[in-house]
Order: sequence, then C-alpha cells, then structure tokens
Amino acid sequence: MTLDTGNVFHRVLDRPLPQAVRSQGVWIETADGRRFLDASGGAVVVNVGHGRKEIAAAVAEQLGTLTYVHPTMFTSPPLEELARLLSTHTPRGLNRFYFMSSGSEAVETAIKFARQVHLARGDTDRHLLISRWNSYHGLTMGALAAAGRTPFRLPFYPMLRDAVHLPAPYCLRCSYGLAFPSCRLRCALAIEETIRCLGAGAVSAFIGETVGGASIAVLPPPPGYWPLVREICDRYGVLLILDEVMCGMGRTGKWFAAEHYGTTPDILVLGKGLSGGTVALSAIAVREEHLEAVRRTAGNFAHGGTFSHNVIASAAGLAAVRLLERERLVERASALGTRLGARLKEELSEHPQVGDIRGLGMMWGIEFVKDRQTLTPFPRSEKLTERLWQHLFDHGVITYKSVGMAAGEGDGLIVAPPFVITEEEIEQVISGLKAALEAVLGS
Repeated sequence: MTLDTGNVFHRVLDRPLPQAVRSQGVWIETADGRRFLDASGGAVVVNVGHGRKEIAAAVAEQLGTLTYVHPTMFTSPPLEELARLLSTHTPRGLNRFYFMSSGSEAVETAIKFARQVHLARGDTDRHLLISRWNSYHGLTMGALAAAGRTPFRLPFYPMLRDAVHLPAPYCLRCSYGLAFPSCRLRCALAIEETIRCLGAGAVSAFIGETVGGASIAVLPPPPGYWPLVREICDRYGVLLILDEVMCGMGRTGKWFAAEHYGTTPDILVLGKGLSGGTVALSAIAVREEHLEAVRRTAGNFAHGGTFSHNVIASAAGLAAVRLLERERLVERASALGTRLGARLKEELSEHPQVGDIRGLGMMWGIEFVKDRQTLTPFPRSEKLTERLWQHLFDHGVITYKSVGMAAGEGDGLIVAPPFVITEEEIEQVISGLKAALEAVLGS
C-alpha cells in the first residue's frame, strides 16, 4: 500500500491507496504484484478494455504531428473525423458536437446551450432547469445544481442556483405509492405539472440520465417514460437534455441508451467511454437547428475552454470509436451483458438481502435491503455497501458503490465491466459477489 506521505491531495483521505502500475483487458496490476478484475470499468468508464494499443498509437502519432491549437483559431483532422463518425451513430438529428474534457463540463455546456437557444428564439424568460432526485450530473456548480445527490450538494448549497428536482422513475420505491403500469407514469406526468406550476414560459430544460447511474444503482426507466417526457417537453417548448455520460457509448448494448426508448433529445451529453476511458474527453451532441439559431442571433456560443475541442483527446476518441465499430463491441455488450444480467439474477436474486437486480447491456445494479418484504433499507450508518465493496476489493474484484437511493438510506453495487470481459471472468465476478455477501452478511 502507498502510505499517504507524499504530496498528492488524494480523492480519499481516510485510507492509503494501492499503487496501480499497469492494466490490460479487464485487469489492473499494482506495484506489489496483486491483480484486480475491474468489474466496473472504474467509474463505469472503461468500455473497450484497458491497455488498448490502438488508442496509445493514435495518441502517440498525434503528439508527433499536431499537439495543441486553440479552438477559436483552428480545427483539426481528428476533431472533424470524430464528429463525423459519431454522427453516424447518434439518434437522428443530433449531428453537431461540442467537445469538452469532463462529464461535468459537458453537462454545464448543455445547460448553457439550452439557455442560449431560448435567448436566440427571443424567449428570454426561460431560465429554470428541472431535474430529478437520485441523479448524478457532475460536481461543477451548474452540474451539481442539476444533480440530485444530497451529500455532494449540502456543503455547497448556499452557493448553488438550484434546479427544481422531481422524483426519479424508481418503480421499486415509487414516490407516489403507485405501481406500473396502472400508475400511468405519474413520475413523468409530474414534469408537466411542475412546468405549469413554474410557468411554462420560464422553464428552459429538463435534464435526466437516460438510464440512472451512480446515485441509484442503475435504473432503466419503465416503458413509455421517455416518449412521454419528450411529448411533454415539446408541448411546452422545453428542451430535453439526456445525460449519457455513464450510459452512452455502447454501455447499455446500444450506441446510446436513448435508442432503447425511441427518444431523441435536443441535447445529448457524452463522456467517460467516449475515449475508451483514456484521455479526458466529453461532448454534447445538438440539433443543427438549435446551433443555427444561436449562430444567427449571437454569432457564437458564449462558452468555451482551453482544452475544449482538444486535438489529442479527439485522436483518442476517434481510435476508441473505431474499436467499438471494428470489433463490434456494442453488440458484444448487448449479448454478453444479457448473460451477465442473467447470471447475477440466477445466483443472487434469492438472497434475503438482495432487493433488486436491474440493468441493461453491460450496466447492472444490485440493491441491498434489510427486509425484502418491506424493502426496508439498511441504515447508512452500517455502511453495508462500503463493507461489501471492501471485501470484493480485498479479494481482487472491483465494483462501483451506489448509496442513498432510498431517501438518503440504501445500499447498492454496480457491475459494469469493459465490454471485452469473457464468460469465465464474469463467473469470477459472480463468485466474488457471493463470497462477499456470505462474509459480510453471513448468508
């Protein structure tokens, strides 16, 4: 273990961290020779697999030819080609791409772009953002205001210009005490009600993760949810922003999760797997008509960044997209992800503390409960997720933590490995999970 005696301000301050030195496929190796099966792709980031020489070669070649040009002065071949290639996969109509570095930055970009589209249309009163609880959109101030993850928000709440938050489409714990489908998608209808209560002419956009992620242990919405939300947004002139930083780029078994629901947003947010989890890269995809409205009235989009539209990051992203295409990894995520989900359910669903197993493609969540009949969660003070995660980590399996989905309580783990995982490696993950449950919960 690396003792905390150096100069790094680490992400965690309560424990030393092992020092990773190399990675390949789904495996990470540390300086002391331990090997970890990365069953979550880090923070659900690595999709094409660790150590892809194709991405390394593309970045190295780019570093030797063109390194940095300011995005207000030049464009570049990898930037143009990456945008062109992405446009062949995004939902129809989303054909313009604005590139940033992190997912948080891309969410901020989406919120700002939505506002400027309304300004371009003369709708100057449209400034309010509607979001959902149990969501995660990033930690910069605008993204944090949109997010619905209370522990991250509380320290900075006085500094936020907050969004209006509504319940997530969380059928297991319906905020309205209803059941699907007799509920008639009350969680979606609440968006219309809120728009009208706020004043339709004051609302700029609604933002949601297409498939809920880190804050809710993976949550595919019920059938019909997104089409109804799209219809409501259209009815009141509200722009729809779908955040696919986590669930995009093949993670759900389709290039973009919106495809599962037949819904095209006004703005699609991308990140994480966009570069295969290598160089920091994110983007928003927007409709041509919105871009043209801004161009006609303002001349330029009032936004930017030193490393936006970055040449090196674009080269990494282009190589990653080509890998997804050439090796048919999105199709693999669909087929093998179905196998992963089935095995999780076969081996874990009867456990008395497993309340739900849900997911799509190569993105699955397990929610743990104290009582399966009442769905009573474990108190957060017991730190069940952390104990399960630590047992898995100590035995060489990496998952991703998800907590607080039950009104601040609640425990879950996310299993979302790189798409190159094998069936044998999936079985290693399943065995690790079973052993962790037995060791921590005694059953």
